[in-house]
Amino acid sequence: MPHTNVGTSERLLEELSGWVKLETPTTDPIAVNRLMDIAGRELAQAGAVTTRIAGRDGFGDNLLARTPGDAKPVLVAGHLDTVWSVGTLSGMPYQVNGGKAHGPGIYDMKAGSFLAFHAVRSILQQRIKTRRPIVLVLTPDEEVGSPTSRALIEREAAQAACVLIPEPAGQGGACVTARKGVGRFVMRVEGRGAHSGGSFQEGVSAVVELARQIMRIHDLVDLDRGITLNAAPVWGGSRPNVISPDAGCEIDLRVNSAADGARMERLLLETTALTAGCRVVVEGGMNRPPFAEDPGILALYDKARGIAETVGIALPRQHRGGGSDGNFTAALGVPTLDGLGCPGAGAHASHEHILWQQLAPRAALMAGLLEELD
Repeated sequence: MPHTNVGTSERLLEELSGWVKLETPTTDPIAVNRLMDIAGRELAQAGAVTTRIAGRDGFGDNLLARTPGDAKPVLVAGHLDTVWSVGTLSGMPYQVNGGKAHGPGIYDMKAGSFLAFHAVRSILQQRIKTRRPIVLVLTPDEEVGSPTSRALIEREAAQAACVLIPEPAGQGGACVTARKGVGRFVMRVEGRGAHSGGSFQEGVSAVVELARQIMRIHDLVDLDRGITLNAAPVWGGSRPNVISPDAGCEIDLRVNSAADGARMERLLLETTALTAGCRVVVEGGMNRPPFAEDPGILALYDKARGIAETVGIALPRQHRGGGSDGNFTAALGVPTLDGLGCPGAGAHASHEHILWQQLAPRAALMAGLLEELD
């Protein structure tokens, strides 16, 4: 059992509800920074050494909070941004229905980031001794690929003994020991416009070329190797009587290995037109490297499972197709354990919720990890 008293699930939910009611879409840095202000102030008052890194490129600030100590720290990396726009609460309010607490971003991942924040704050307030110092990073842009926080996360991870990621727990409270790598691309097609009735033969439809390219993309899916591609959203055309001179789509790529990521990236970027008179350009690349399970990660998982038993919860492990900031840290060879947030369901969906009675045991698990990892 951890020495830290994390309080009751009821008390934790009361404070977490305030975080949920502060809407923090990635694209609104002022909104994200309101919650960053609260977290930074609370951690500083508890005794953390905090560093605020000003946002850039239209994103909010990053926050670093450090506890005392000179050894390699345990790094905890969470994000405060969500996919939900300001105003979502009016149609998707925070509410508690039995064992479920609903609200935009509560599962992905305000509950997890709050649990990490609360565990660090409680350790400092209660003067609990930890085997290693702790570095907590709270970021503003994970939901769009961490463009301004990736370098910070990788810098801190390179100096850490291990990394904990409080992304949502999976079914049965599962944590994550592997994730697919993620690539993002944009395909643009140029054709030649014409009147679809009077001069059909003079046109070259970018939409037809795009359709052929999407079928080619789908043919690259290899489920046995864990390679998936999805084309969406798709656009093209203006009117039914105009042969479209332009069209395009975004492409989501998921892979299990760095080698497959490099191969698929090359195939996509080297795409050429299948229709005479069209031009195809693909831009983008791998955004998150694969998070591959290795002996260091499994050893970290075994320690976490033992701590989970002491607080009365199971901790199965799973591999996930979705990416997280854990992809960056695991790719550096730093043992990384992900999915340490709260169980629930509905990430990015209107039924998003957590199983709020799990807040206290999951906070105790986080505190136990921060106390015991060496």
